[in-house]
Amino acid sequence: MGENITLAASDGFELGAYVATPAGAAKGAVVVIQEIFGVNQHIREVTDGYAADGYFAIAPKIFDRIERDIELGYEEADMGRGIDLAFQQLDLATALGDIQTAINHASAEGKVGVVGYCFGGLLTWLSACDLDGVAAASSYYGGGVAGQMEKTPKCPVIMHFGELDAHIPMSDVDAVKAAQPDTPVHVYNADHGFNCDHRASYDATAAATAKARTLEHFAANLAG
Repeated sequence: MGENITLAASDGFELGAYVATPAGAAKGAVVVIQEIFGVNQHIREVTDGYAADGYFAIAPKIFDRIERDIELGYEEADMGRGIDLAFQQLDLATALGDIQTAINHASAEGKVGVVGYCFGGLLTWLSACDLDGVAAASSYYGGGVAGQMEKTPKCPVIMHFGELDAHIPMSDVDAVKAAQPDTPVHVYNADHGFNCDHRASYDATAAATAKARTLEHFAANLAG
């Protein structure tokens, strides 16, 4: 269903992306923002899933500035490398610029929603607040989101957290709720990474519920 393409960033850098197209006319577009593990098999499957749901879907490879086509697994060594890539080597402003490039590309297919997971959940929130052309956003267990609550989203946002998540304490989730009372914050009886069926923390019930809420959110805000 999907294929790899190249996008031209604003500074001329050639950025990779994985795209998947729906069978019929697109209901809009969804930009899928990766975890710290790169655009790996799971993120491609998520992108394919949004295409199956009727959206043009694109996952920009935001690690390409560091090394092209990085794909990590979920073992301890992968986790360590992913954290280093995302939080030490990657320039956040440049990554957001590359996401803007993907949004601009996707906008040819209609209104654009953004969804992201883990590190991508943080970038989803920042995209909703700082980037142009985002009509809706769905942030999954965004590490560091609680530290970005001074920002104001330009579009409707929903968030998803797991109450068993040792990486994001419930005190952070409560801080998000208090700072953003107009943003629906959904909490599941699940761990960090509950959407990823390649991880031991996968929770099918939480993943299905969060996806249904995200699709409802996109249907309401990307139509027309």
